[in-house]
Amino acid sequence: MANESLTNGGGTSHSKNTGLTSSVELSTSLDQSVQTRIFKIIVIGDSNVGKTCLTFRFTGGSFPEKTEATIGVDFREKAVEIEGEKIKVQVWDTAGQERFRKSMVEHYYRNVHAVVFVYDVTKMASFQNLKTWIQECNGHRVSPAVPRVLVGNKCDLVNQIQVPSNTALKFADAHNMLLFETSAKDPKESQNVDSIFMCLACRLKAQKSLLYRDVEREDGRVRLTQEPDAKNTCPC
Repeated sequence: MANESLTNGGGTSHSKNTGLTSSVELSTSLDQSVQTRIFKIIVIGDSNVGKTCLTFRFTGGSFPEKTEATIGVDFREKAVEIEGEKIKVQVWDTAGQERFRKSMVEHYYRNVHAVVFVYDVTKMASFQNLKTWIQECNGHRVSPAVPRVLVGNKCDLVNQIQVPSNTALKFADAHNMLLFETSAKDPKESQNVDSIFMCLACRLKAQKSLLYRDVEREDGRVRLTQEPDAKNTCPC
């Protein structure tokens, strides 16, 4: 009986050590998840307005010498740091042609955090078609709380501009969006391209800031308490 009691005691001790190890692993995993959050930003608009070039300029810091029509969806990532927190900005570049969009449209609207509407300042038709893109966005139940911005691209072509800034600004105001006019091609405008995505990332950080204070196991799952950060430090 004495030997049996000793064996049971050893088994209990082993169980406690296993629980301790699991707690440490859980804590480490949570720390890692808190350190790197991912914000999904989709870029939509007519074909050839420069969506792909904008994503290249932001994520890679350069203008692609040659681009082809995006088929379906392509995405690129950039790691940024905002107020000491490392965040991954995931930019989804979407096809502007309907024949490339039908099979993928549900995927890029799913779990989206922010939307960038792009038009070509030298093509009035691309600006007029923004209403269609906004309708599509709303049709996929993207919450009004999801930040949206309007971007007029190719502003370096000053002699070919068809969309006046004041016209674009009125449209942006009517749809509760910020307006950015920039050029993905002009290296001097690279800071403005960065501002588009960094402004959104900063807004999202302020909206979705989570304070993990209590971590509990409940029915084998981890429950995280969540509190919004009331202080909005977004520069825009």
